Amino acid sequence: MVRAGLTAERLAQAGAELADEVGFDQVTVSAIARRFDVKVASLYSHVKNSQDLKTRIALLALEELADRGAAALAGRAGKDALAAFANVYRDYAREHPGRYAAAQMRLDPAVAAAGAGGRHARMTRAILRGYDLAEPDQTHAVRLLGSVFHGYVSLEAAGGFSHSAPDPQETWPRIIDALDALLRNWPAA
Repeated sequence: MVRAGLTAERLAQAGAELADEVGFDQVTVSAIARRFDVKVASLYSHVKNSQDLKTRIALLALEELADRGAAALAGRAGKDALAAFANVYRDYAREHPGRYAAAQMRLDPAVAAAGAGGRHARMTRAILRGYDLAEPDQTHAVRLLGSVFHGYVSLEAAGGFSHSAPDPQETWPRIIDALDALLRNWPAA
């Protein structure tokens, strides 16, 4: 018999909350069972295993991040869109560190294609249309932005900037300014 109220979606949401509390690597079906005060076996009618649970959390995180990105980009272009999008990633990583880690999980290509990852790519490319970059430079720029956003928020979360001046709050807008300048003056091949 399926326990009333338990669904794969509810387990993924609980897993996302747990990931934010203790870290994505610590999320297991057993940990979720303890959270709901049920036997582990009762959860296997909703998720296959811990990998399936983590995949569901990753998809949830990607969807949340895409929704925030779409809302932030509405009506914006150029540097304004770039800054809004960058801030979505940074804010999400700060507010939901476990979910942000989940969003970095490598997914099976078919699962990834069905998730919100494509929305992220389309939003990034929409921002880059304001900079008039043709292929393959647009793909290079997508990779650059992802690398800078992820690299900065990962280093910041790990305390990598806490030991020196200036404050990371001052550095972040300077990075956005530098990215904007680079995108407006993309080097020729």
